[in-house]
Amino acid sequence: MLEVTVVRSAKRRKTAQARLVDGVLEVRIPARASRAEEARLVEGFRKRFERSSAGAGVDLAQRARRLAEVHGLPRPDEIRWVSNQAHRWGSCTPSTRTIRISDRLADHPTWVIDHVVVHELAHLVEPGHGPRFQALVARYPLAERAEGYLLALSGGVDPHADPLADDLDEEPPPIALPADSADLRRAPRRPGAAGRSADVGPATVVQLPLDL
Repeated sequence: MLEVTVVRSAKRRKTAQARLVDGVLEVRIPARASRAEEARLVEGFRKRFERSSAGAGVDLAQRARRLAEVHGLPRPDEIRWVSNQAHRWGSCTPSTRTIRISDRLADHPTWVIDHVVVHELAHLVEPGHGPRFQALVARYPLAERAEGYLLALSGGVDPHADPLADDLDEEPPPIALPADSADLRRAPRRPGAAGRSADVGPATVVQLPLDL
């Protein structure tokens, strides 16, 4: 667990900030913040930085390249951890070929992370969540097991729900599959929905509004 130092500042009024200084998490808060508010902010910053540290040990770009090659999917132009996806495990912007993975996954099994990566890679081919898309995702052999794991993490109770349904930023025309791709016509249908996001990658310094 990260060591934490709290600095109260009379100049700071509406925001709290945290940064790593020589391995110690320095949290700066307004001088008038209550003890309860201090505890909440410290815990929030600690979790965020610990997730960021865990993510640093997983090379998403390397995993994406390997998974794309193994499962016949295109590579993204960019894939990165993000810290602001509180309700989504991953998201994709097909027009920029950018994939973002929530750092909440960083300390979970890599086979679960790999499933989320494959799911987002499939969106570079097929923007929706229809049968063709599901066939692409099903190329990952642990897809069903990983979705059950994510559903449990999300607190879901519907065994047929898709924990990754709300992960699209847009719906451009589909990109052609490689010539040697498998037949996709027999994929099972599963409901899904498109979503929106405005994601920013994790930073060394994190700043949050303070509600007092």
